[in-house]
Amino acid sequence: MPMEAASSSRCLDLTPAALAEANRLLAAESNPDKSALRVYVEKGGCSGMQYGLVFDEQRDGDHVMHWDALPVVVDAISAEYLEGSVVDFSDDLNDSGFKVTNPKAKTTCGCGKSFEA
Repeated sequence: MPMEAASSSRCLDLTPAALAEANRLLAAESNPDKSALRVYVEKGGCSGMQYGLVFDEQRDGDHVMHWDALPVVVDAISAEYLEGSVVDFSDDLNDSGFKVTNPKAKTTCGCGKSFEA
């Protein structure tokens, strides 16, 4: 079940597992007070588009959401692709990492990191 964002204009959700892992990784950052989790889409991957997650600063035009103390930012172009998506995290031995479930994806690669819009 996704966590609630503080912003009414959220474009995606995070599961409790994704939130816990993002908070763990953020705590290890050199300057966690100025970092937000950026979720984005770019060209690439085996299906044409791929997801990315990095710690970054907020930029003009970003959608800003908060889960507890974790700020999450998404640029306007990525927000169009990510609307309604859910970010999850798994630490399974053979299938670990962040995964995005995107209702707008026509096809998704088996790796869970790329899709066709």
